[in-house]
Amino acid sequence: MKRLFIIFLAFSGMTSPVVADVVKPALVEISVYAEGTVQVEIRASLEALLTGINAQYKNTQDAPTADEYDEFRVMPPEELRQQFLTFQKDMLEQLSLKADGLPVVLSVESISIPEAGYTKVPRISTIVLGSELNRSVENLQWYYPERFGDNAVRVRQIDEVNEKWHWSEWQWLRSDQSSKPFSLDELFTRQPVTDVIISYMVIGFEHIVPKGSDHILFILGIFLLSIKMKPLLWQVTMFTIAHTITLGLSMNGVISLPPNIVEPLIALSIAYVGIENIFAKHLHKSRLLLVFCFGLLHGLGFAGVLADFGMPDDDFVIALISFNVGVELGQLTVILAAFLAVGLWFSARPWYRKVIIIPGSAVISVVGLLWTFQRLGG
Repeated sequence: MKRLFIIFLAFSGMTSPVVADVVKPALVEISVYAEGTVQVEIRASLEALLTGINAQYKNTQDAPTADEYDEFRVMPPEELRQQFLTFQKDMLEQLSLKADGLPVVLSVESISIPEAGYTKVPRISTIVLGSELNRSVENLQWYYPERFGDNAVRVRQIDEVNEKWHWSEWQWLRSDQSSKPFSLDELFTRQPVTDVIISYMVIGFEHIVPKGSDHILFILGIFLLSIKMKPLLWQVTMFTIAHTITLGLSMNGVISLPPNIVEPLIALSIAYVGIENIFAKHLHKSRLLLVFCFGLLHGLGFAGVLADFGMPDDDFVIALISFNVGVELGQLTVILAAFLAVGLWFSARPWYRKVIIIPGSAVISVVGLLWTFQRLGG
């Protein structure tokens, strides 16, 4: 019996303390001006750049430089700026902007660093690079090294005299890859619909597996009390419908809540589900309403991911649906993994509730409460 409990804990991956944050991809916006200049705006965590913490670390505490990162993220802006100046030359040498295949020599024009603020959410600073650009250039290609982390990049062409401008679509760059060339011959280059669908499905799936520890734990909490597939799928469907509603409303600017409110409430919802599993021996119809309400809350958390990257204006609905399909696939993957790990083999055993449901739910509720207090303390 003890071995089964250890297997469950290993599967949940939540036995270690969860603090700090996840390194977000850098957002890169390249503006090409008709008068012959180019400006590159990079929004990223200077703390992560300085300590070499990139996308390979799902939690900053897993990195060997975690202590140094924690020191940087509470540092006043001016002190952090001085730390970055020693890194600036190395950064300019490693990243690359090519015009028609030839390198563009970039220089730092400005660095904007906000106050530390709510430290449970990464502090995002803005680095602005610039250079002159020959008007005969037809395309640009961007490279941001893997050692700095993943990044998303888009380009806009600006003709201020004639008041014309337009953004390209985002390119999501991983695994040390360069961007596809951005054409400068047109005001706007649309991404094929199939690319939009695939990109946002991948983003949605990855936000659950492996990056969404909050949502994984919540889904595991749902799984534990309803091992039968039909009520389980009903709950997951209600959760998906709910977070789709708030995600869409949030992306359209209808509703908005700051992360220091949303994140603790999400953690509290996880704790509640775990506690309810311990005291409720059977699944009640009220659980569907409860899961729906929590789904509305989690949707605001999902919105924080897409708010950074934005949504394509012409393909907003397609991108939103694709993201949610990716989220749904991620949730089903978690359920399938849990079912294959414990449900398939042990759910019919008389000791299943005593050995699996109650201890597992206790772990979920304790982790949820710990996250709640940690996020309130930021």
